[in-house]
Amino acid sequence: MIEQETLELLEWNRLCQHLATFAATKLGAIAARRLEIPTTKAETLQLLAQTQEVYQLELDLESGWSFDGITDIGESLERAKIGGMLGGQELLDLATTLAGVRRLRRVIDNREDIPTLTELVAQIRTYPEIEQEIHRCIDDAGKVADRASPKLAEVRVRLKEVRDTIYQKLYNILQRQGGAIQESVITQRGDRFVIPVKAPQKDQIPGIIHDTSSTGATLYVEPNAVVELGNRLRQYRRQEQAEEEKVLRALSEQIAAVQEDLEDLLAVATILDLATARSRYSLWLQGNAPKFIDFEQGETITLRQLRHPLLIWQQQHEQGTEVVPINVQVDPKIRVVAITGPNTGGKTVTLKTLGLAALMAKVGLFVPAREPVELPWFDRILADIGDEQSLEQSLSTFSGHIRRIIRIIDELKQEFRSSVETRYIASLQEFRSQESGEQKTEENVLVSPLSSTPLFPPWQGGMKGGSDAP
Repeated sequence: MIEQETLELLEWNRLCQHLATFAATKLGAIAARRLEIPTTKAETLQLLAQTQEVYQLELDLESGWSFDGITDIGESLERAKIGGMLGGQELLDLATTLAGVRRLRRVIDNREDIPTLTELVAQIRTYPEIEQEIHRCIDDAGKVADRASPKLAEVRVRLKEVRDTIYQKLYNILQRQGGAIQESVITQRGDRFVIPVKAPQKDQIPGIIHDTSSTGATLYVEPNAVVELGNRLRQYRRQEQAEEEKVLRALSEQIAAVQEDLEDLLAVATILDLATARSRYSLWLQGNAPKFIDFEQGETITLRQLRHPLLIWQQQHEQGTEVVPINVQVDPKIRVVAITGPNTGGKTVTLKTLGLAALMAKVGLFVPAREPVELPWFDRILADIGDEQSLEQSLSTFSGHIRRIIRIIDELKQEFRSSVETRYIASLQEFRSQESGEQKTEENVLVSPLSSTPLFPPWQGGMKGGSDAP
């Protein structure tokens, strides 16, 4: 498990925000911003396989693959589950989501070289029959269509006939009683059709007054000639509403019956979108897939031309300065890498770049470095990256550094006492000392397994010096 403080020090949240911009759906973007870090190597390998397969898939497709139509239908599914009635637009969103996921699965099913994605979509059901029924009953505007029910179609025919009759009668009144009319328009108050009548001439057009203008000069009157028609129109509207609700409830019940399957489908769509976001972000970074090495078997950590991903973003989007790459190569005999150099020389950036590279590899992202990208799978990443100015200005900040260092050292002590060979990459303490009146800043990076290696002083074996000098 990665400590939250470590993630904050490495600015992991900023990287997740950048990743989210490559997602195609709202759910994918949310998942990217809340990116979970795997706790096992098997999980990482699964994520990395997804990223690699989508990466290759999109390279082979002329315009990539599309998540068009896939929306967040989670709330609709929950409401259907408890017996709620879904609206027309919600049902349309469900139908387009089913169609969108079916298109994605069709692309995957047509390939034989993406086994991880094939396995992922193998069990999902996209229910084309439900999609077709929704489109039969709901029009493109999200309204219940006439074809949804013979009775609904009949009621709407009658509605139109009555409405047309009302309009014709009111139009005739406007023509005959022009002197009493404030404005020659037919309007509505509530569900009743009215005409604007001058208040002094109200007796010329007997009827029900439904509203008055702010000045009192105009009365909105429903003439007696259309009152009964208005009542009949209201009755037909109620029948129409009842028929519409009957259609919507029937469709909602179909959704409720397969709600769990649709939740699984939505989860798979989110996984696919997140894998696509990782792939597109990796391509944008010009990254390469990491290979996880076994440090105990004598394999070497190799990160050539490694660049800080947040600085790449800053350079591309905020006109930042050119990103200076670093080279890291650590053979298995080396347990500690000490990076030294002058202030503002790039030590902190180097530490953060290494920490982010390890995290990116864990979550299935490519690393912005040249091939080969070879590093261990780190189950823990511990960091304390100090800021000299903040240490001088704030005792509480300094105390925070000390507490983090103590926790890191405690972790190391546990490793010494344990036979479990846990791998670490830890960006340890920045500390200050006075030597001959001069300040000296030193930062250490530990790369291990540490279970068989005591923590030697810097002048003894098992340590490697690194410089941020060009």
